[in-house]
Amino acid sequence: MIPKTRNPRILIVTPEVTYLPNRMGSIAHYLTAKAGGLADVSAALISALFEQGADVHIALPDYRSIFSDRLAPFLKKELRAIKNSVPEDRIHLVEDRAFFYLNRIYGDGSENTKLALTFQRDVINYILPRVKPDLIHCNDWMTALIPALARELEIPCLFTIHNIHTMKATLAYIEDRGIDAAAFWRHLFFDRVPYSYEESRDDNLLDFLAGAIFSAHFVNTVSPTFLEEIIQGRHDFVEDQIQRELRNKYYADCAVGILNAPDPSFNPQKDPTLPENYGPENHEPAKRTAKRLLQDKLGLIMDDAAPLFFWPSRLDNIQKGCQLLADILYKVVSEHWDRNLQMIFVANGDYQNVFKEIARFHDLSNRVAICDFDEKLEHQAYAASDFVLMPSRFEPCGLPQMIGPIYGALPVAHDTGGIHDTITHLNVAENTGNGFLFEIHDAAGLYWAITEAMRFHVRPPEVRSRIISRIMRQSAESFTHSVTARQYIALYEKMLQRPLITEYTH
Repeated sequence: MIPKTRNPRILIVTPEVTYLPNRMGSIAHYLTAKAGGLADVSAALISALFEQGADVHIALPDYRSIFSDRLAPFLKKELRAIKNSVPEDRIHLVEDRAFFYLNRIYGDGSENTKLALTFQRDVINYILPRVKPDLIHCNDWMTALIPALARELEIPCLFTIHNIHTMKATLAYIEDRGIDAAAFWRHLFFDRVPYSYEESRDDNLLDFLAGAIFSAHFVNTVSPTFLEEIIQGRHDFVEDQIQRELRNKYYADCAVGILNAPDPSFNPQKDPTLPENYGPENHEPAKRTAKRLLQDKLGLIMDDAAPLFFWPSRLDNIQKGCQLLADILYKVVSEHWDRNLQMIFVANGDYQNVFKEIARFHDLSNRVAICDFDEKLEHQAYAASDFVLMPSRFEPCGLPQMIGPIYGALPVAHDTGGIHDTITHLNVAENTGNGFLFEIHDAAGLYWAITEAMRFHVRPPEVRSRIISRIMRQSAESFTHSVTARQYIALYEKMLQRPLITEYTH
């Protein structure tokens, strides 16, 4: 028997991650640094690769003040011994004072640029030479310089865009932070065409995100439709250079969209926050119980037959479409007054006060509840609600429209980005679809979609139950990290032109 060839070594560079498999290293299960969906998809991908036997490593900032709460059982001396006891630990922490005292993942303003450069400096100078990866997977703006070095070193590099956010700095500033950008400056993206290193060093700003797209071998967004919308120029907030570079990658067949998936904790069959756990076959009584308890908790009319709409996203009118609902909130509630239509907001944001004022002015306190974000309350609201509201103007991926159907709460949403990829309009006659979509982003479109949801709500209970059961089953099977991970693994193998896991040959 011929010994198997070494598996390709994958280095995933990310500013966020949730819990990792214990066997990846002695402190793996204690590390969690999360600001959004990037943390979950990073952990899921790493776990999937590791469990399949792939040679996967991760580079992550050492957010000491965040991690320390989870490391409380260990004394510093014991922790050092544990970390040193695993010589081939796959977790590579960037240890710098810039991260030691942060109690959040990102800073503010210019602090973000310093954090990004500190993180990348150590990845470039220490972690890359030690790991010697065959492929590098970088995530978002805090890793955006690494693809240029990977291009220079001829290491295949995937760059994932979770947020269309960029930063700019000069070569001089980057080098002052300890990164030898002169070694790979030709692969960076500047505001104006650079004629030489010396001419551009001090005053020609380079664009981090555009440069990562330009230099990476492959790029992906977290929604196929959102990628197409950028390519088509449908979003004016995406800067021209980013749109142009993404378009170049797309037409070179080097850009794809891969959807994120919800955190596995969103599972009504196991969710510990719910009064009763349930699945597709027994959702009706459990959802009625959850609704009654939440109505009582929030001071709403006690009516388990009342149609309940849930707003789960931050109250940001630039993206999330708050104004659309504000324009029709009273109209919707008053038109269904006899049915006790209710709305629950579990979200922070500047627009919260607008909805509070509408509810106060029209005396809707027993029909409209506006709450600050709370993780436990969020889970309970998914279980209690019949519908999830997502009138987003744009959506790079979106998760509530996937979580809602898992809990039997159908989305009422604008047909855009990740929503388009995950939700199709419900057709009761053909028993297809899983939500209610409107195409034109205005208050009339949202009102129409809510009306469609109400038409479904008044159908015979046996019809609703059968359709909701089908939607719950399909959602639980489709919206999973394992599905997402398989797509990333296929992309890795395409880039490497070889399998991630090499079998023995005879």
